[in-house]
Amino acid sequence: MAEAHNVLGEAETESTTVVVIGAGPAGLTVANLLRRCGVDCVVLERGSRAHVARRQRAGIVETRAVRMFESWGLADVVRGGPPHDGLLEFRIDGESRFVDDRDGSAGSGARLCPQQVLVENLTAAHLADGGDLRYEAADVSLHDLTGDRPTVRYRAADGTRHSITCDFVAGCDGEHGVTRTAVPEGVATVHTFDHGIGWLTVLADAPPPAHPLLAVSPEGFAAHFPRGPRSSRYYLQCPPDDDPGAWPDDRVWDALRTRLADPALVAGPITDRETFRLRGLVHEPMRHGQLFLVGDAAHILSPMGGKGMNLALHDADLFVRAVRDAVRGDDTALRDYSRRCLRRVWSDQEFSHWLTRTVHEAGDDTDSGPFLRRLARARLDRLVTSPGARHAFAELMTGLDPAREETGPA
Repeated sequence: MAEAHNVLGEAETESTTVVVIGAGPAGLTVANLLRRCGVDCVVLERGSRAHVARRQRAGIVETRAVRMFESWGLADVVRGGPPHDGLLEFRIDGESRFVDDRDGSAGSGARLCPQQVLVENLTAAHLADGGDLRYEAADVSLHDLTGDRPTVRYRAADGTRHSITCDFVAGCDGEHGVTRTAVPEGVATVHTFDHGIGWLTVLADAPPPAHPLLAVSPEGFAAHFPRGPRSSRYYLQCPPDDDPGAWPDDRVWDALRTRLADPALVAGPITDRETFRLRGLVHEPMRHGQLFLVGDAAHILSPMGGKGMNLALHDADLFVRAVRDAVRGDDTALRDYSRRCLRRVWSDQEFSHWLTRTVHEAGDDTDSGPFLRRLARARLDRLVTSPGARHAFAELMTGLDPAREETGPA
């Protein structure tokens, strides 16, 4: 626990080993794993607990991440949803083709665990273990990041001001958080790519599909994913700057029935809808002094392949084991943190990019043209017919590349 010192007339001053900024999947994973190592930390989150619990994002925790949690004794945090049976359906012009995204390795597989369920489970585990988690932390600022003992300042919900000195800061507050902007201009390179593609994402109380479904057709890309026993998330390709208000319920369901080639698709109440652009971003390096960027603060991926949250979990695992080693006197892994993370980041960026271009260019060729459309169709055909292509796809989907695997927490 952090040590607090009340100084009359000044902000409350505390000391801890790690300050974690952000209580999403990355920050809460860091906090839980640090507690497992016996390393003290304070987690600061700008939103309320209710706000954090409402955030809806990716739903599949890949095989590598499931096994990572198991290795730390935290298997229960991903048991909020059913196991993913490994089958992924590609529906191409109405014809269904199935790909098994399991690579045949022994052990636990991926789980359909919505982000809000994972976050709530990680929150409960951290608090049950005596963790220090502070919501509604406003005006967070970072100081002396290149010194031996950085300082993090913030204002609590009751208006009191706090100052925490620490050894390390874990930046887990996403692309628009304070940690990424705390890196001075010119210190890091930010690589970006805009696919020029938009998605309308819809959450509805409607029956989930038997298997995650990706549909390719001349009318545009669509997808249907389970988000619980009685809810589904849908995706529809749209112009990147489209207005969600331009998609009333009837238009959504008509487009889904057409693109999914399912005239009998059961509709349900739509509880959330938004549009966003598909893009990639990589912040390189992922470290500045004693600040270590984790998850979306360091990289953004197209949702294709479900790698965003899983990369964040991978970063968290590497960061915590590096801190554990540093506390024990060996800072080798800390010095190598960015390089080790970025190796997987760029691999997953490439996979996400490949899958994004393939399923969109294989459908509506208004922007890509007939040549690229036929190339994309050839890639899809190879994926659903070639055992070698399917195995490579499965390896990337599970995240289980033996050449990149790390040891457990011991």
